[in-house]
Amino acid sequence: MSFSWAKMFFGRPLANREAEETKLGVFTGIPAMGLDGLGSASYGPEAALAILAVAGAAGLGHVGPIIWVILGLLAILFLSYRQTIAAYPNNGGSYVVAKENLGTGAGLAAAAALMVDYVLNVAVGISAGVGALTSAIPSLHGYTLLLCLGILVAITLVNLRGTKESGMAWSVPTYAFVGSLGFIVAWGSWKAFMGDGHPEPVIAPPAMSQEAGEAVTLWLLLRAFASGCTAMTGVEAVSNGVSAFREPTVKHAHQTLAAICAILGLLLLGIGYLAQSYSLMAMDQTKAGYQSVLSQLVGAVYGNGWFYYVAIGSVLCVLCLSANTSFVGFPRLCRLVAADGFLPRPFAVPGRRLVFSVGILFLSASAAALLIAFGGITDRLIPLFAVGAFLSFTLSQTGMAVHWRRALREGGGNRGHLAINGIGAFVTAIALAVILVAKFEEGAWLTVLIMPLTVLLLRYVRRYYDGVDRQVLQGSHREIDLRGPGHSVAIVPIKRWDRLTRRAVQYALRITPHVTAINVTQLEGPDSVSRDAQLTDEWRNLVEEPAKRAGIEPPRLLIVKSEFRSVVAPLLRVIQDLDCASPGCQITVVLPELVDGRWWGYLMHTNRERRLRARILRHGGLRVAIVSVPWQLQESDPAQAIAEEEEGEAPASGNPARS
Repeated sequence: MSFSWAKMFFGRPLANREAEETKLGVFTGIPAMGLDGLGSASYGPEAALAILAVAGAAGLGHVGPIIWVILGLLAILFLSYRQTIAAYPNNGGSYVVAKENLGTGAGLAAAAALMVDYVLNVAVGISAGVGALTSAIPSLHGYTLLLCLGILVAITLVNLRGTKESGMAWSVPTYAFVGSLGFIVAWGSWKAFMGDGHPEPVIAPPAMSQEAGEAVTLWLLLRAFASGCTAMTGVEAVSNGVSAFREPTVKHAHQTLAAICAILGLLLLGIGYLAQSYSLMAMDQTKAGYQSVLSQLVGAVYGNGWFYYVAIGSVLCVLCLSANTSFVGFPRLCRLVAADGFLPRPFAVPGRRLVFSVGILFLSASAAALLIAFGGITDRLIPLFAVGAFLSFTLSQTGMAVHWRRALREGGGNRGHLAINGIGAFVTAIALAVILVAKFEEGAWLTVLIMPLTVLLLRYVRRYYDGVDRQVLQGSHREIDLRGPGHSVAIVPIKRWDRLTRRAVQYALRITPHVTAINVTQLEGPDSVSRDAQLTDEWRNLVEEPAKRAGIEPPRLLIVKSEFRSVVAPLLRVIQDLDCASPGCQITVVLPELVDGRWWGYLMHTNRERRLRARILRHGGLRVAIVSVPWQLQESDPAQAIAEEEEGEAPASGNPARS
């Protein structure tokens, strides 16, 4: 077997029968789909505390009620998405629910919101992790963008190998994060309980300003709530990717969703409680000596020993790897949208590892463009997070409420289900309104621009496919024409007389007696050496004379000069002349092609035939067909090729080189 880079990086191709082996269980499902949600525990409470910091110690006293409101919202979302998974076990995300119950427009709005949110999650998650890393190691600051792109490439490669592989790869940092942070929350809560709510910190956090720069107002609390809602991004990922779980899919999806929401809820509650107990407040990231809330918390509870670095290291890993949630959800969302004709069809085709490779690569490219545009610093895009997430939340819950109401009218359904989704729709709509108003000036206004543009793009793709279907399906129900073959001609572009040319001409004569060979000269420029006389003699002796002896019409040879070193224009003129001389005739262009199976062969030839084929297909007309007649420089071995394709060792020359 030959060496294969594709097999080394992506693994062998998987057969359809192996699909079940690639599916997720709960253990691998939590890292694969929960990193975004779990990672948000590290910045959601800090985002709320950053807003409350302007009120000093008075603001810190309100973080507890805000966390409780967020937890209540999280509980509603858990119950709502649990019902969504049961009602739509084949990927019942916001797009499907909104489209089927609220109409295509609402479905596309949900899809656009999720797509933008997924791309932002990748860029912001990676940049946040790298930002924390460069804060700890300032010498790496100049390599911020390279580090971001390197992590992005690594996550992309792992996901191209398969969803299960990504879940296994990220399980160690995920469970290290949950275990270390869970220990800190439990140990800190015990110390707080034993200290009557005022434990003695191992390392005292930075002194908090006692002077309030701003009074605690309803508007301040609403802004803090809007910032804290970033802790719920990613909760919808499980419902968007139900098909990624092994049988029984609903059971495993329910258990994974429950585990993610329970862990996230406990972490949020514990961090909020300990922030008040240890008087922890968010610090200004632009100032020297900055420490994140989690860094202060671990230091206050345990100190700065080896466990501190384990805990903070796991936080950094989870922040960077939180992008993986998007790599699981985004391709499956795109697959559903593409299946409905609103995205290019390659998005719906599984790749070699039974993952939707086009969606993964598109997500990676979009996130890379965002990282490059902002130099790896994407803090200004964070306010958009909650906007996209809560828009999809609201549309999904409203769609489910309509679903249960229709089921009740038809004699099925459950009023309790309707109540849960109805409350979910109402609460998330209010939260969305608060987030939009509170975050509008911080960047949420971009959503007003990005979402409609994305919807317009999706509709344009669908309009394109509708136009294609109108053309190719119109009149398709007519019976085929079984009358005898009409007049047909063949055109053979040739470079010189050789075995490849002889084979192509012989093939053309087998399909029609009317063959014209065209030799385009001066393709190498005005100083090229003319071999017209030699080719004419060879044609007369080796083609015309044998044809006359056989009693068939001798093929014609046309020698045409190309002023602009192009084969396309002269060939199209010949096609045009034949079409005018014989209206309705079938024209077959027979292309002799030299095939080199080695990877460097593509670089050694001009590859004019590939460009020629593309131009003829575009401009030749409906009566023109193209046939390739190959000459293989190496002996073909179909059995070996089949084995290599199925074992992931396809030849490196995926595109054959041509003369």
